[in-house]
Amino acid sequence: MTEIYIAFVDTPGIFASIIRRVIKQKYIHVAIGLDENLDEAYSIGRRHPSIPLIAGFEKEEKRKILRAFPGADYMICSIPCTQEQKQFIKEELHEAMKNRYRYHYTILGLPFLLFGKPFYQKNHYTCSSYAAELLEKAGVCTWNKHFSLVTPKDFYEYKGKQKIFEGSLRELTEREKKTYPEYGTLTFPPISRPAYLSAAGNYITMAHVHNVREEERGGRRRRYER
Repeated sequence: MTEIYIAFVDTPGIFASIIRRVIKQKYIHVAIGLDENLDEAYSIGRRHPSIPLIAGFEKEEKRKILRAFPGADYMICSIPCTQEQKQFIKEELHEAMKNRYRYHYTILGLPFLLFGKPFYQKNHYTCSSYAAELLEKAGVCTWNKHFSLVTPKDFYEYKGKQKIFEGSLRELTEREKKTYPEYGTLTFPPISRPAYLSAAGNYITMAHVHNVREEERGGRRRRYER
């Protein structure tokens, strides 16, 4: 078994506040992530974070979003799935990314959504309806309604998820993960902290980190000299 990740996003703005009032919850946008840090995550959303009316299928760029919305909050949840299901989702996301300009936000579908009437126009989705259809096709989630009626609130109330992070987007982007053969996976919080724990529970001082990085630089120099 493995996991797929759902990102819940709360961003400021007039357009966001309207959606927030309709669905009556803080988080108004969802994205599908292939890793827990959302280094690879996709959604039907804004093609540029500061322009809400131009939307389609895009890869989520955390730092670009942070520049547009410094006060954005995120919640990340994991949903269990098989390796085959995750591979299917990954391939579908990559294929959609290749053809991302064929996907659009479903403006016409919004009145139907408000009145609870299923409506689907080819390649037109909300962020949540795209995620709902893909996860249902993969056999990961099932819904008691047409995918076009699924909102971020349905994902928020989904019983099969587990929360693994909730906080500001700034905090999320500062969590840097690296894997070293000597120490396993290290998580680097803000630089003010003097030492870190590896995934194996080993205490790693800044001197250790400095030495590992120096070895990396030396290895790169040797490869370049060849």
